[in-house]
Amino acid sequence: MDRKKLVLLLGALIIAIGTAIAARSMFTGGAAPNAEAAVPTGPRVLVAKRALTAGTIITADALGFQPWPKELVQDAYFIDGEADMNKLLGTVVRYPITAGEPVTQGSLVAPGDRGFLAAALGPGMRAVTVPVSATTGVAGFVFAGDRVDLVLTQQVSGDCTECTLNTAETVLRNLRVLATDQTVEKTTDENGKTVVSEFRTVTLEVTPKIAEKVAVAQTIGTISLVLRSLADSPAELERAVASGDVQLPANATPEQEEKMLKAAMGRPLDKGTTYVTGGDVSRFQRSTVPPKNQPGGQQQSAPSAAPAPARSGGSDGNAAPVYRGPSVRVTRGKETEETAVSAKANGTAILSSQSSGVRRAGQRLPAAGATVIN
Repeated sequence: MDRKKLVLLLGALIIAIGTAIAARSMFTGGAAPNAEAAVPTGPRVLVAKRALTAGTIITADALGFQPWPKELVQDAYFIDGEADMNKLLGTVVRYPITAGEPVTQGSLVAPGDRGFLAAALGPGMRAVTVPVSATTGVAGFVFAGDRVDLVLTQQVSGDCTECTLNTAETVLRNLRVLATDQTVEKTTDENGKTVVSEFRTVTLEVTPKIAEKVAVAQTIGTISLVLRSLADSPAELERAVASGDVQLPANATPEQEEKMLKAAMGRPLDKGTTYVTGGDVSRFQRSTVPPKNQPGGQQQSAPSAAPAPARSGGSDGNAAPVYRGPSVRVTRGKETEETAVSAKANGTAILSSQSSGVRRAGQRLPAAGATVIN
């Protein structure tokens, strides 16, 4: 390479390095101004801490107060110092609310307000009411938000009065209680303790198909409530996931998986039910379904002590044979006769009758090659 060109290249390199150093010192020499985020100085309004769907019951961790620009505050907002947060607990979200969005007075429905029960129902769910008593309603220890099973107790009757089958069957499981009588919230005394009281009706959240089953069950027998443990829902969910009833998409986000699992954990169940009969409780009770009447309205008759002999040449030759007790069939030539045997019949008389019949049959044989049996 020419020496002149080499010198020019080294000079350009030195100039570039000097320019870079100068630019760096120029940019770092002056302190950059600190950018401070604009903090609203207006009143504190009530906002949603997370996304709230329609039908969500408000809890203490769902809402919170935060500063809001004064010029954007509306009359429908809940202002800190003016609104009582404790009075909002237990209300139901009427419309979907995004996280960080101010909560308005029209977006919440309080217990007792018009449309509260419809807002508390999940999408596609129905509300059905069943009558209960102190014994069938867990003595009043069932409150709104609890989950119960439905047990149907009935008596299956047969042809006789002694043929009754007593049975109890768990027909539905994991039903959410919406209200007891006309109360949708717990009642507390002056000390803040929950008041337990008896009620006559319970309103449950069910699917349309399960609502039909509940209506039919009320006409069959007696319905009893069985209170479920709070730990049963995760166990039911694990069984549903293991059995494949709950399918989680492979590309689902954690938020979507949590939403799907919560929906599966809260759904009512009408499969995998169990039952017991009176025979499972006492050895003196039945364990099978009692017999019913025969087709045509005729009951199966018990065998008599001395039934009449059946005729061989009836008008209805295709009629089903009816058992009339013990009998003996005697064949004489081409004729067959059925003779009933009573409890006092003598075996010698039967043998003598057979012997005389055989002699008469032998005497009626033709002469040629005839054999007479004496």
